[in-house]
Amino acid sequence: MTRSRIYSNDLPPVTPGLRIGLYGGSFNPAHNGHRHVAVTAMKRLQLDRVWCLVTPGNPLKDIRELPPLGVRLAKTASVMDHPRIDITGVEAKANTRYTAETLDWLLAHTREANFVWLMGADNLKQFHKWQRWQDILHKIPVAIVDRPGYSLSPLNALAARNYAWARLASHKAATLATAQCPAWTFIHGPRSDLSSTALRQSAKAQGAQNAQEP
Repeated sequence: MTRSRIYSNDLPPVTPGLRIGLYGGSFNPAHNGHRHVAVTAMKRLQLDRVWCLVTPGNPLKDIRELPPLGVRLAKTASVMDHPRIDITGVEAKANTRYTAETLDWLLAHTREANFVWLMGADNLKQFHKWQRWQDILHKIPVAIVDRPGYSLSPLNALAARNYAWARLASHKAATLATAQCPAWTFIHGPRSDLSSTALRQSAKAQGAQNAQEP
């Protein structure tokens, strides 16, 4: 049995002062690279818990072949397999499509926690394309976890340049959860080169090969 609990249509329990990392995505499929981001952030930011917000569908991605939410929740829990990482599909209940809308909903329903938004370094390059991205930075601290091939280029991204003054040094990462917004940090360290896109492409290629075999 997985050690990560699934909250299919609800929020995990919250107590006042809890430091929680919010890790959103389609998790299609979930893999150890996702787990690496969650566990690294938990350690470096000294978080009490991480919530994986498994989205019904990312507006920036093609969702025509997206597996059902329940399937992705179960797979994400299996991969994370950590007693302090919770898996939730609450975005479906909140009926939100964009991160900014999800944060509005979460902050309205959970006022006593200290949230941090977590993302891999690859997402920082396109962060300025997110709806109300500046609003996100002014609502919640953000932590970016290093990914292979992205150690330097994300720091030249529009969002990173425009908010360079709000960046916390990595050795101060443990203070991010209670920092005044806007505040963000870039966490260097061991990296995982796994990618959901690469895994999907590999699965398709394998499926095509199997279909051709007698």
